[in-house]
This record gives sequence, C-alpha cells and structure tokens, in this order.
Amino acid sequence: MTSVHGTRLDIPTPDGVADAYLAHPDDGTPHPGVLLYMDAFGLRPSLEEMARRLAGHGYTVLVPNVMYRAGRAPVVDLPEFIDPAERPEIFAQLSPIMQAFTPDLAMRDAGAYLDWLAASPLVADGPMGTTGYCLGGVLGIRTAAAYPDRIGAAASFHAGHLVTDAEDSPHRLVGRSTAELYFGHADHDHSMPADQIASLERTLDADGVSYRSELYEGAQHGYTQTDTAAYSSEADQRHWRNLLELFGRRL
Repeated sequence: MTSVHGTRLDIPTPDGVADAYLAHPDDGTPHPGVLLYMDAFGLRPSLEEMARRLAGHGYTVLVPNVMYRAGRAPVVDLPEFIDPAERPEIFAQLSPIMQAFTPDLAMRDAGAYLDWLAASPLVADGPMGTTGYCLGGVLGIRTAAAYPDRIGAAASFHAGHLVTDAEDSPHRLVGRSTAELYFGHADHDHSMPADQIASLERTLDADGVSYRSELYEGAQHGYTQTDTAAYSSEADQRHWRNLLELFGRRL
C-alpha cells in the first residue's frame, strides 16, 4: 500500500452542491477512479477511513454525501458507535430524507460525480468502479446500469431491496450494465432474504451479466461498517479481498 492523501471538497450537481471526501495515492500520478457510495448513516470518519484504505491500493476514491439536499454531513447527529438501541431513533430522522431521495435524483447526481472524476487530473483514463454499502450498494448497481460506458466494475455489499415490484427495481436494470458485478449478501438481512437473492441471480443469468453473488454466512446487514454493532471483522476482511480482486481485474 502507498501513502495516501485525503481531503474534503464540494462537487457541483444539477441540484446544488454535494459535500464529499476524496482519497488518492500521494504520488502525483493518475489512478483509476472509484465512486464509493455511503450506507444510510452517511459520510463520516469510518467511511473516510475506508476510502483511504482503498486509495492505498492504487485508486482515486470519491465518497459523496448523497443526502446533501438535506444538509452537509453528518445530516443527522451520530454517536461514535451505533448500537441497535440507537438505530430506531436515527432511522426515524433518516427515513423521510431517504424517501425523498428518488432513483432519478440519485442517477442525476451520479452523472455529476462521474463527470468530476473524469475531469480530475488524479483520475486515469479508462473504466471507473463503484463500491457501495447498504443503501450505497443499491446506488452502485443503479449507476452501473445508468452509465454502462463509464463503469467497468461495481460491487454491492449488504444491500437491501435489490428486488422489488417496481418497474425500476435494481434487478430489472442489471442487464443494461456492461460492468462485472459483485454481490456480497449478509446472511442475516431481512431486507434481502434468500428468495430475493435467488430472484436476482436468475435475472443476472438470464441477462447474461458477468457477476459473482455470494452469501456471507453469519454476517449481519452492515457487516463492513466498523462503527456499528453489525460489524464483523471476518466478513469485512472477505469483503476487502473480493473488492480488490474485482477492481484489479477490471480497472
């Protein structure tokens, strides 16, 4: 791993300005761009640390506050460690913000984030990647489908509701992607149960998508997030191995 530099910055979007965090190798040369999508708890120190770790492997990593319309990060007050007792109160504040954040808005923003990366001298020419967690896992898959000419690899970890009855359900869009996709499902995740995983995989197979879909046995929804009670060191290490292998092949 190389030395990295991290900085906070603002990204212009069609609807305003999104605050964000950028991490990149501190060597003065361009590297493949990666859009790292936050979980529902938002842009915070633990995600900045994830961005720096990924950048240390040779990537320029942008982590936008996707909920910028509701304010700069942190959008709601968060404790240093998020345990189950605090989650209902936090989600009561986050729920209306997430409901207002429609897929159309998300993909309009995604175009702005990818434009910024493409214009940056810190980003090499060629395909970019996405990795996302929880809510961000869904956004990453939508981005790969919406911008197939830009995204070469997309990873989704402990994402929920990838299969719904909606016309724009993520699983109905995967066939538009030309990226290699990776799904790391949490074993204990009511938002993505076994029948939905099977439905997603059937659609991926039918659409001829290049992908891997794996179940992380014993892991809870949120297993990659070090500042939450759902964190699993074993599952997180597995996540890093699979993510770096994917990006190493495709970016």
